[in-house]
Amino acid sequence: MNGGSLRRIEQAKSCFAALGNIAIRSQFGGYGLLADGTMFAVITEGELYLRATESLEAAFRERGMVNMTYLKRGVPMVMRYYWVNEELWQQRRELCALAWQALCETRKEIKVKKRCNGRLKDLPNIDASLERQLWRAGICNIYDFRLLGARDSYLKLLQQQKNLGMKVLMSLAGAMAGYHHAALPNLQREALTEWFENNALFPSFEARSEDRACGPHL
Repeated sequence: MNGGSLRRIEQAKSCFAALGNIAIRSQFGGYGLLADGTMFAVITEGELYLRATESLEAAFRERGMVNMTYLKRGVPMVMRYYWVNEELWQQRRELCALAWQALCETRKEIKVKKRCNGRLKDLPNIDASLERQLWRAGICNIYDFRLLGARDSYLKLLQQQKNLGMKVLMSLAGAMAGYHHAALPNLQREALTEWFENNALFPSFEARSEDRACGPHL
């Protein structure tokens, strides 16, 4: 650790102590700053860069903060971390407020990613057995499921198991909405029933499924 980075780390620990337990780990050829386990900034070559989520980037840029550039295998990569200049260091209260925003928005982003990539069985109506069926159909996590939607997920399941009933379709629709299938609104249940009768029971379903697999999902 060079002297400039060491001094900046000590300065950052003192400045951001109110954010939580500040820890350091190696990151991007420098040192990541973590508050209670969440990384919100990076120090490299004696400079501090605050992490920006998509919602914070515009505000950081309006302040004149510039992106950190990281060389990865010799190729420059523009990172979502923004430089804290000496003028901002002198405005300690404002700097702490920006760091707090970076920390809070990062935590929100992490929660969203965890929800999107979580286990399917964490959703309503999906037990371990249905989760395994979805896995075999190539739907591996909540993100895959939400990307497809309940109806196309059901069609994929039918390619694996042809005798699925309408209850599975209702369960998937409920899981997509976030509640038990019995609580689906009547209009939605009616629409799903009509779709089931026109699609899942259609005589040429296998051929249509193959066509859907080869083309875009409309």
